[in-house]
Amino acid sequence: MAKNRIQEFFQLGEVGNYFFRVFRKPDPNQKSNFNLRMMHGINKISILVFLFAVIFWIIKRLM
Repeated sequence: MAKNRIQEFFQLGEVGNYFFRVFRKPDPNQKSNFNLRMMHGINKISILVFLFAVIFWIIKRLM
């Protein structure tokens, strides 16, 4: 039972899967429009800025 709880704790879920999916190369066989590409581009930028801010905050707290 404890092993199952640990596996559930470390599952990525929808948000984690999106995080890995957004940084993957786009599938050339899948049709995509301009708005969708721009949305994913903005999401990439916001994820990177957020991670940078969290890392900066942690370093600032430790020093």
